[in-house]
Amino acid sequence: MDTLRVGVIGLGMGRHHIAGYQAHPRVQVVAAADLNETLLNEICDKYGVPKRYTDPEEMLKKEDLQLVSIATPNKFHKPLTLAAFAAGCHVLCEKPMAMNAAEGREMLAAAKKAGKRLMINFSYRFSEQSTALKQQVDSGILGDVYFARTVWHRRRGLPGFGGWFGQKALSGGGPLIDLGVHRLDLALWLMGYPKPVWVLGSTYNPIGSALAEKQGKAFDVEDLAVGLVKFANGATLELEASWATNMKESEFMETRLYGTKAGLVQRNLDETYRFEAEIYLEQNGAHFDMKLHPPLPGATSPYYHFADAILSGRPHIATGEEGLLVMEILDALYRSAAEGGPVKIE
Repeated sequence: MDTLRVGVIGLGMGRHHIAGYQAHPRVQVVAAADLNETLLNEICDKYGVPKRYTDPEEMLKKEDLQLVSIATPNKFHKPLTLAAFAAGCHVLCEKPMAMNAAEGREMLAAAKKAGKRLMINFSYRFSEQSTALKQQVDSGILGDVYFARTVWHRRRGLPGFGGWFGQKALSGGGPLIDLGVHRLDLALWLMGYPKPVWVLGSTYNPIGSALAEKQGKAFDVEDLAVGLVKFANGATLELEASWATNMKESEFMETRLYGTKAGLVQRNLDETYRFEAEIYLEQNGAHFDMKLHPPLPGATSPYYHFADAILSGRPHIATGEEGLLVMEILDALYRSAAEGGPVKIE
């Protein structure tokens, strides 16, 4: 095909999808849908998107689309993905893949039946720094990775407090499924996506629930979650995520991997969304620290990457299968927290 015709559903996060696709010379974002007509017109005017719909199903029926991006509340990921596959489209779905692993399996089955691709927007892979780290890990510099810790904490950062993020019926959970999913995927990707065998998790919500009660807001999810994941290869991963916790930093992100030959860390700087990365190793009896400096290997956005993979016929990363594995881990962590003990993953 010469060009790829794209539609975007949900223009909160979806506005970033539009910009990412428009960076590709062979992609046309021809339609967008959002329930908020004011937002719909504002974003479409800004990016020059011609066709506008307040009903995404109507967009799928009327427009000749080849790729659809879904950037809605989590509750609608599965039904809109299934509708997009039924309309003959490839799908890029925002993280998390779905409300739970059962929904994720339905999405994968629908992709296979339609003969279409499914990608999950694990955007923290798609930076120059993450790309450089992945190249180093794949070169074998770490040896065998046996432990990882991946974290995203906020001192007070409950998104859209009183909105859909804090309502389990719409989101499926709190910071574990919202923030933790990003750092979990990044760690798993760097580790080579090993097979999980059991997890142990805990969730808490003393700060969020107290704020919600005081302000009369809806909030029935956790504000902090922690988990331990054991893999079939013997490795262990520690995961932490919070929207509200009593710590010094306003925002703290860090992913560490420890291997038999070296270790690495990626962390945010100055409580911002800027990052640094280092690798620690021993050579000839001496300890050395390697720090990544620009210029780094090039990286594209997930939207550019997916569109380019479709146009060129090449495989894409952040697959639906990987999205499902993340959902299986998240499901098991929530179940473990509810039951108070370890949970096996079959």
